[in-house]
Amino acid sequence: MTPVHLSHFTATSCLGYGNAATLAALRLQRSGLQPCQFETVHDLATHVGEVSGVDAVELPASLAEHDCRNNRLAWLGLQQDGFSDAVEAAIARHGRRRVGVFLGTSTSGILQTEQAYRRRDPASGALPDDFIYRTTHNTYSVANFVRTAFQLEGPAMVVSTACSSSAKVFASAARMLAAGLIDAAIVGGVDSLCLTTLYGFNSLELLSSEPCRPYDVHRQGLSIGEAAAFILLERPTAQLPADAVLLLGVGETSDAHHMSSPHPEGLGARMAMEAALKTAGLQAADIDYLNLHGTATPSNDAAEGQAVAALFGDRVPCSSTKGATGHTLGAAGGLEAIISALALQQGFLPGGVNTQQLDPAIPIQYLTANRDSVPRRVLSNSFGFGGTNCSLILGRAG
Repeated sequence: MTPVHLSHFTATSCLGYGNAATLAALRLQRSGLQPCQFETVHDLATHVGEVSGVDAVELPASLAEHDCRNNRLAWLGLQQDGFSDAVEAAIARHGRRRVGVFLGTSTSGILQTEQAYRRRDPASGALPDDFIYRTTHNTYSVANFVRTAFQLEGPAMVVSTACSSSAKVFASAARMLAAGLIDAAIVGGVDSLCLTTLYGFNSLELLSSEPCRPYDVHRQGLSIGEAAAFILLERPTAQLPADAVLLLGVGETSDAHHMSSPHPEGLGARMAMEAALKTAGLQAADIDYLNLHGTATPSNDAAEGQAVAALFGDRVPCSSTKGATGHTLGAAGGLEAIISALALQQGFLPGGVNTQQLDPAIPIQYLTANRDSVPRRVLSNSFGFGGTNCSLILGRAG
């Protein structure tokens, strides 16, 4: 594929608002996970990565019909790191019809519906008049919200393939750029906490009672998080900044092994990584760091670890950053792409947080401490329920 420039990006999660807060937390190996006190959830012994201050966010009057936790989180994320200004500058360069929106989410604004059902009319069962499904719960809501906020007229779409959602949007945008249909794209993902997610994963017995410990021999399961991650993609210019980051390759597969469990040997995961290498014209030896999907569930880490070991052996330093951020589901691919880009720009490899005793059955080089290094190319994995997999390769320009 033709490389694409990540010309601007920003991440907001439980680690803080924007890239500086994210980077500082990673440098200190500080986790943002806290005991769950979200909304009315008082009976789940788990930790979550909740973004502080989301409920206090007020949307502009022109966007009021989009008001829900997911879009408030999106608005909060858009205000960081000068991202909105960068989008406006891209609009000035390319025109409103030539900027696309490609975002990932898993549950969108479902919390709005959960809250609306509490306020149903006791006699008729009707939902309250102020509940607007189309602009809140609807999966397309967040892309429509961003498109409306910037008054864009180009293509817009949401990918909802569970935890690979906001990695796969990079592929969708890159294809449209290559086809000449757009000149820039807002990509990334937004996923916010809701009761369906927390109680759903609890019913699957996948929640950890302690902060999640990816690749630990005593890992118990995952910790749910929320995040807003936005990246502006454009074609590279002749004179790129010295710290420019490029999207070099994307690999997508669907192994359809099971509704919620990965292939035990990580077959689809390995194929996604191989496909990413192929599209980037690279070999396994060209990768300097892997940001693992690493959810801290026993089956996911074992399967991904087998896939990584089969392709890379134990040569490449790896880590999962979900011990710091929690699993942000539909936003995970975008968030971890930004973390990978920060690693490229800042010259460090983030060590996995909370992992105490590595699983000896997984023969990879897993980092439990930060490492000063200057990676040239990194690979970031995002694997979702139903065997929908995506691997991204990012690299320094030049």
